[in-house]
Amino acid sequence: MTLQPHDAARNGWARPNPIGFAIYEFGTKALVAAELEIRKLRHDPIQLLTRAVQPVLWLTIFGQVFTQVRGIPTGNLSYMDFMTPGILAQSVLFMSIFTGLLVIWEKDLGILHKLMVSPAPHSALVLGKTMGAGVRCLSQLVIVYGVAAALRVNLDWHPLAILGVAIAVMVGAALFSALSLMVACWAKTHERVMGVGQLLMMPLFFASNAIYPISIMPPWLQILSRLNPLTYLVDALRHLMLTEPAGNYSLLLDFAVLLSVTTVLIAGCGQLYPRLVR
Repeated sequence: MTLQPHDAARNGWARPNPIGFAIYEFGTKALVAAELEIRKLRHDPIQLLTRAVQPVLWLTIFGQVFTQVRGIPTGNLSYMDFMTPGILAQSVLFMSIFTGLLVIWEKDLGILHKLMVSPAPHSALVLGKTMGAGVRCLSQLVIVYGVAAALRVNLDWHPLAILGVAIAVMVGAALFSALSLMVACWAKTHERVMGVGQLLMMPLFFASNAIYPISIMPPWLQILSRLNPLTYLVDALRHLMLTEPAGNYSLLLDFAVLLSVTTVLIAGCGQLYPRLVR
């Protein structure tokens, strides 16, 4: 006897999973939006090279000078080892915090209006943009690793460690680009996004553990540092990049904080996204 489709459905064998299908659809649309962002790099790859200047200068000049300062307590690490993950995190922050400028540019050209009338959920569009920012920031990983190797930083070259660093970079880029997109939803102009981005960038960097340990900060700054998501990105990178254990928190806690904050920001930005085209 041949089993008919309606018999299978009646018996529960072919019952569709609406939650799984919704997740699949959301992920597919986010990947399409990310592919559109990545495609832009083919038209302007020079931006990746110009962004490389900053981490190179920090490592070769700032790092080499402060290596001679003996008063910075970095434990068993040399200052260059301690600083290198912080400079990679800084590069991720500086590249991602102005993602909002791209969406303002798309709004001015009318591209955003076309995307907003597509069937894709707004949160999927935001996730796609943050994934594109993560791919752009992977170029900084390559550059920082290359410079750090030339400076003889004690890096962990295990493939799983490098994969973990790449994942941390992409999650951190998604977090700060989602923050930038939320700023763009409020600001709506290039000048305001640029101003607020600069206002956020330096406090986030200097109120973190990127270039000095939390222990030497005044108490009020230690509190801010522990509330700063960049601190957890730096800590995760220190766990993964260096041969000598150097993190202050567990790697699980670092990723839990980064993923939680990123999820909240993407969901919130998805709610605010329609404001850009009003």
